[in-house]
Amino acid sequence: MSLTTHDIVDDSVQLDASPAAITARLAGRFAETAAARDLAGGTPKAERDLLRGSGLLKLSIPIEYGGLGANWTDTLGVVRQLARADSSVAHVFAFHHLQLASVRLFGTPAQWEPWLSETASRNWFWGNALNPLDRRTIASRVQGGREFSGRKTFCSGALDSDMLLASAVEDSADGKLIIAALPTKRAGITLFEDWDNMGQRQTDSGSALFERVAVAEHEILSSPGPLSSPFACLRPLLAQLIFVNIFLGIAEGAVAEARGYTRTQARLWPASPAAQVSEDPYILGHYGDFWLTLEATRKLADHAAARFDAAWAEGLALTEAGRGEVALAVATAKVTATRGGLDLTSRIFEVTGARSTTAALRLDRYWRNLRVHALHDPVDYKVRELGDWALNGNYPKPSFYS
Repeated sequence: MSLTTHDIVDDSVQLDASPAAITARLAGRFAETAAARDLAGGTPKAERDLLRGSGLLKLSIPIEYGGLGANWTDTLGVVRQLARADSSVAHVFAFHHLQLASVRLFGTPAQWEPWLSETASRNWFWGNALNPLDRRTIASRVQGGREFSGRKTFCSGALDSDMLLASAVEDSADGKLIIAALPTKRAGITLFEDWDNMGQRQTDSGSALFERVAVAEHEILSSPGPLSSPFACLRPLLAQLIFVNIFLGIAEGAVAEARGYTRTQARLWPASPAAQVSEDPYILGHYGDFWLTLEATRKLADHAAARFDAAWAEGLALTEAGRGEVALAVATAKVTATRGGLDLTSRIFEVTGARSTTAALRLDRYWRNLRVHALHDPVDYKVRELGDWALNGNYPKPSFYS
């Protein structure tokens, strides 16, 4: 089924509809093709264009720059709702807003104000080529700025983007990380369609090649710069909160699809004392566990988002302790969402039965998507950070992953 902007912006959902109404409409359409697109892989071009036409790309942009002015709790709520239907599309959508937050946290108003205004007016989609662990791209000093040369992996959302947040290691003794905002079509940037993993198959997370890419000084985010203050150190916490809400959305989507199958397709086991599947004591026990997992994760995710919004509002007045409290809330939600989600997306087959493993349904995509995405950074290190707080009272140390 091909999708057009008119399918979303029709008589029932106009451009001036609420973000929640637009998101619900989009999620419904994305869900219709999610299983087929999981098999196909590649770029979700039609879905990305629908996001462009929906107005949701300017959701987190302040109203004074032409955006919708949503706080992070509401923005993450949209991410979660999209992830229930299609976690790949939710991923590229969320990373778009992560890049917009990054330029605000790492750059000057003179830099990011025009970028936000242009994004709002021209429906720009931002992609990611940052990946600080991949240090193969080198930034060489040239007159007026730098040149980026090298390769970069895990560039989520880079394909079909309009702007790109890219990083390189400065060609100097200290090897400083240089982060810049660049037009994706800048000469010397090549993006490869080489993402073919078992999950998150439409996140455009392939590799990039930079060949003497010109980077002007005004495109480099150096003032205040990456992780330069407690406020700037909110960037990795937003990334982790995005993961929390994608993982939770995946788990909610898995349970919703399993529930529909259990009630309409699952067969009663001959030894069951129940008259129908929906009354089987073991089936009910599993769904009770699912509810406990989802409800606990929802509470922790919402609490962490509220903490994040409060810290964001403090701006440069945010203290290390204030940032530390947000880090604890986010790490707690991240561990819970990861562990609970992986368990739940595997156990849904206990309530759907053998026939639900048919390849056409692709119910395994929920586990595959969460398993791939949760390996972004080891959850064991989040548990260690929480243990250091519980035992020694030490807040997690800021990095690009905590």
